[in-house]
Amino acid sequence: MNMLEEQGSPKKEGPVAKAIEKQTAKIPSDVFLGMALGAMAVSLGFKVCRKSHTALFIGQWAAPFLLFGIYDKIVKTVGSERGED
Repeated sequence: MNMLEEQGSPKKEGPVAKAIEKQTAKIPSDVFLGMALGAMAVSLGFKVCRKSHTALFIGQWAAPFLLFGIYDKIVKTVGSERGED
């Protein structure tokens, strides 16, 4: 039983969320970490080449990649609507 069920208000996932979770569950969590580190490395490269605006743009990708990784890990660990299907 998850936390929402314990509170007495179970929520249902929509078809879009279910489809996204089904596809992202196939991606290893290390991929998201690698993408974040790669974005930081590419950003550093642009910064060294004195392309500051591009470096900032690419560098800001690291946080969303890490957030996608966290979301993926939560869905894999806790699941959403694990008892359904």
